[in-house]
Amino acid sequence: MQIGDARVIDVDGLDTLIRLLGDLGYATRGPVVRDGAIMPGAVAGVSDLPVGCHDEQEPGHYRLQHGDDDSVFAWAVGPGSWKADLFPPTQELWRATVEGDTVTFVEPDRSSAPLALIGTRPCELAALEVLDRVLGSGRTPDPRYTAGRDGAFIVVAECGTPAATCFCTSMGTGPGVDSGFDLALSELADADGHRFVVRAGTERGADVAARLPATAATASDLGARDQILATAARAMTRTMPADGLAELLARNLEHPRWDEVADRCLACGNCTLVCPTCFCSDVSDTSTLSGEVRRQRSWASCFDLDHSYLHGGPVRASTATRYRQWLTHKLSTWWDQFGTSGCVGCGRCIAWCPVGIDITEEATAIAVSDGATRSGSPPGEAAS
Repeated sequence: MQIGDARVIDVDGLDTLIRLLGDLGYATRGPVVRDGAIMPGAVAGVSDLPVGCHDEQEPGHYRLQHGDDDSVFAWAVGPGSWKADLFPPTQELWRATVEGDTVTFVEPDRSSAPLALIGTRPCELAALEVLDRVLGSGRTPDPRYTAGRDGAFIVVAECGTPAATCFCTSMGTGPGVDSGFDLALSELADADGHRFVVRAGTERGADVAARLPATAATASDLGARDQILATAARAMTRTMPADGLAELLARNLEHPRWDEVADRCLACGNCTLVCPTCFCSDVSDTSTLSGEVRRQRSWASCFDLDHSYLHGGPVRASTATRYRQWLTHKLSTWWDQFGTSGCVGCGRCIAWCPVGIDITEEATAIAVSDGATRSGSPPGEAAS
């Protein structure tokens, strides 16, 4: 099998793929049902995957439903993303012990089995590529992130069942994918049976696929894949303003919409916690009476007052300024920093916002009334 080739496997073939990756030394991770949602977890075979599960998502609403079908990937995305596997919510950076005049530093052992991420959605693959720019490139790549990312084997599951909160078509990140993966799966279920089209994106992906019980993909199989992706794209009703969004937000920092959304926003930080690209973190030190010092890194949120704290108090004291910081960084100034958008259209921030704030609605509202300012506040004046 060569890069770009397509073959067809059945459910047993998918099970073989997962077990084969485990035999090759990968720590196999995939979608599992946990705490009433689909989350990343350890998988050893198809039986660990969310077979027959479907999700219902709306602003501020997520429900998992269990059907009697045998579909494996008939759901969108849950609250957990692959970011946590490569950039953990809490991570020890080093610890030190003090004995007399001697200080001994110890870094945690970062050697571990390479990851195989099975069932990654196209929008999640796009999110990993965003994090690659943020954490994995530049003059000082994060060694903890790159240690996990460099050897990761990516098995993408193309999306045929987007949620009502999805808008990946606006961001150019789905529902299909053409590059960046080792293997891509497209789940089909029609008169020809329940099966998966497998496409190889790398040499190692082709080598693994060649060891699976498979048949050659027919024109009918590939046509069915195209139809599923086209149907999924048409099903997405949410859109992000397409042209000049970064510039639009940059010139509307005093738009009254920031105050309007702040009246609803709880500043809870849920949107940043579920976002697959938010990368802010905080570093803290703890010490014990026995002389041990521990430094750890934890996820942080721009909705926290302490996030912008300088001597005398926080720079962004109001909810309006904190929400504005999140949305304008995600959709505008991220381009200046990393040459891309910080949003991949997964819709998690919409579904998991307790009050159902919709990022596409907020951006559109500003686009519709471009140039509006707060009453009595001249354009360009710092928001309160």
